[in-house]
Amino acid sequence: MTNSLRPHGHHRAPLPPAQQPAAGVPSPRSPQTPRAATGAAAPGAKPAGKQRDAFFDNAKYLAIVLVAMGHAWEPLKGESRLLEAVYTVVYTFHMPAFIIISGYFSRSFDMRPDRLKRLVTGVVVPYVVFETAYSLFKRWAAPDPTHPISLLDPWYLTWFLVALFIWRLTTPLWKLVRHPLPLALTIAVLASVSPDIGAELDLQRVLQFLPFFVLGLVMKPEHFQLVRRREVRILSVPVFAVALVVGYWAVPRMNTAWFYHREAAQSLGAPWWAGAVMTLALFGCSLLLTACFFAWVPRRTFWFTALGAGTLYGYLLHGFVVKASEYGGWFDHGWLHKPLGLVFVTLVAAALVTVLCTRPVQRIFRFAMEPKMEWAFKRDATELARERERAGA
Repeated sequence: MTNSLRPHGHHRAPLPPAQQPAAGVPSPRSPQTPRAATGAAAPGAKPAGKQRDAFFDNAKYLAIVLVAMGHAWEPLKGESRLLEAVYTVVYTFHMPAFIIISGYFSRSFDMRPDRLKRLVTGVVVPYVVFETAYSLFKRWAAPDPTHPISLLDPWYLTWFLVALFIWRLTTPLWKLVRHPLPLALTIAVLASVSPDIGAELDLQRVLQFLPFFVLGLVMKPEHFQLVRRREVRILSVPVFAVALVVGYWAVPRMNTAWFYHREAAQSLGAPWWAGAVMTLALFGCSLLLTACFFAWVPRRTFWFTALGAGTLYGYLLHGFVVKASEYGGWFDHGWLHKPLGLVFVTLVAAALVTVLCTRPVQRIFRFAMEPKMEWAFKRDATELARERERAGA
């Protein structure tokens, strides 16, 4: 008689077939188009797992364009109250939107060897390369020959790679705790009232932006569907209009540094309790404007959709041009501070980051951004077993 606990006798039970991801749940590296949105697959079509969701690629591209515009506006905004109001509104949501998407596509991260390897090659190595490159560039172009090269003190754009590494490495913990978002908000509030944290690893920004990453981790496909409804798109127009009015009013009354999330309240000359109030208030404002931004992100494929896969290239590379322009005094020309000049700078920034997201640029800089580094890692035991099984078949 077969033992009920061993229905196959002394033979091992066959492993169940590999399960496909649930509909609408993309992988971290290659997001899938939700089946509900695409309908049944046509004969001969590629599997859903090979497809990318145009919405997320469009959102990443548009967010990185806003990042580049914001960096180009920074040397000019002091002389235009309207530009500074637009700058403030954009800074309220462009990085939160990017970080929420990063969190959403980190939901499947665990301590599997292949994912840890990808974390090293796709985040740690680019950080080391670009932190060193930016430091050397400042020494030469600023010129600032005494500028230190320190991997513990991120400079300019590279803080995001440090943050992404820390956030993603702690993902299993956030998936384990019962109330991850309130906990992340508590940590952000505590950071905002703790000036002793210091500049190492830019931990202020890592901790103050943490709630947006955790929010992305806990979000589901249906949450993005909610903000993509027609009524939300219509309501977002007056919301953005009110935000611009409030931003215009706040320009002479509020320190823009609050939107960078890189300093504690006391370092900004405010009482400690202002850190808690501003952290929670800005989190709410950022969520509202991010939802409005997502509402207007196209769902269909456009000419720029494919560029969403190369946004990290555009992010890390455009800073060299912005800083070269600043060091070279290019922003000092008077005509750039006039309305037509501001439009020109905005269009150039958008065009620049667009070019830097293209495939030819990705091919050139892939050695630094996505190195294979097979020589540095042991072969995964699971991969070796599969190769032996295929060889013996």
